[in-house]
Amino acid sequence: MIDISDALSIVDDSVQTTNDVVRIKLSKACNYVLSGDIYSEINMPPFRQSAMDGYAVHMHDKNTYSYIGELKAGDASHFDLNPGQAVRIFTGAAVPDSADAVVIQERVVREDEKIIVDSPISPQMNIRPLGEQVKAGELALKKGSLMNPAAIGFLASLGIHEVDVYRQPKLCLLITGNELVEAGSILSHGQIYESNGLMLRSALRKSGFETIEIIRVNDDYRETREALRNALSGNDFLLVSGGISVGDYDFVGKALIELGVEELFYKVKQKPGKPLFFGRTSSAYVFALPGNPASALSCFYIYVLKALHMFKGNHRFTLNRVMAKSKSHFKKHGDRPQFLKAFYNNGQVEILDGQNSSMLHTFGVANALVFISAEQIQTDINDEVEVILLPNT
Repeated sequence: MIDISDALSIVDDSVQTTNDVVRIKLSKACNYVLSGDIYSEINMPPFRQSAMDGYAVHMHDKNTYSYIGELKAGDASHFDLNPGQAVRIFTGAAVPDSADAVVIQERVVREDEKIIVDSPISPQMNIRPLGEQVKAGELALKKGSLMNPAAIGFLASLGIHEVDVYRQPKLCLLITGNELVEAGSILSHGQIYESNGLMLRSALRKSGFETIEIIRVNDDYRETREALRNALSGNDFLLVSGGISVGDYDFVGKALIELGVEELFYKVKQKPGKPLFFGRTSSAYVFALPGNPASALSCFYIYVLKALHMFKGNHRFTLNRVMAKSKSHFKKHGDRPQFLKAFYNNGQVEILDGQNSSMLHTFGVANALVFISAEQIQTDINDEVEVILLPNT
């Protein structure tokens, strides 16, 4: 059994970014990662641009200017201003080359064909220079940049419509358990509805991972081994739910080793999620998660999500951690560190009821995990605690 920090370090050291690069439309690039640097082919802005609604002026030594026209955003009109002349201009419009400044409309009094400026004017005031954001030939976005909505908008403003990105991982969820039946079926005595598959697929999709296959197997060694063999051959990541413990019908660990999966770690000193397995083949990574739903989801957030982001080139991914005042009293039993389902808001965090590893109902309202270290015995109201903020909650 290894410590949490050692397990995370092994994940960091083991998962490599894919070598596979695809070119996709910019409109489809959200959540992908750039596989190379992108240089701008244009200046942005491509002209001197007004930052405000007001008047573009050619400065002189008086506070009155002759009004000679108007420029809206997108106008192709050109004005050659003499000293003492001004044009009405709107945000985003091209500033005439002969204009020294833009005076905001709140500082101007209009009288027929004349304007009066009631405050001092400084050169280049309220003018966005040519190439202020990026100049032609300069680096726009670096390799490894995550294509979030802002990055997509920025590249679109440069006229870019396709990008080269690392492909997303292919994923398989393998769900084990004789007792599991699909929702909509009638439960027999001793059966429960299967939830981990839908839960994990939903968590994956909400984090931007879409290529997901789900396989369900009974607690039979040969069936489990063959299902694992097939899943390993066509996927980059295999996530197994259940069957990784040491019971008589937990066949996953034995089958993985027989199939040549290299064990990188098995069992982590933590609660929930102790029986976590991480391994690899020459072409795939394997996380065998505990069967208990809260354990599986906790391990997904702490370990699996990081590995998936690393595979697609996003090595900067991390779950945000903050310190917060506890609104709850909690006493820990045992010496393992714990991840506790919690709700964080405005610098305070409430440790929720129902911390058992089989319980999902409080995870449904949680937006965070409170981390209790091995050394901590309890936390009291108003104690400072470490909070891991969950993504997309």
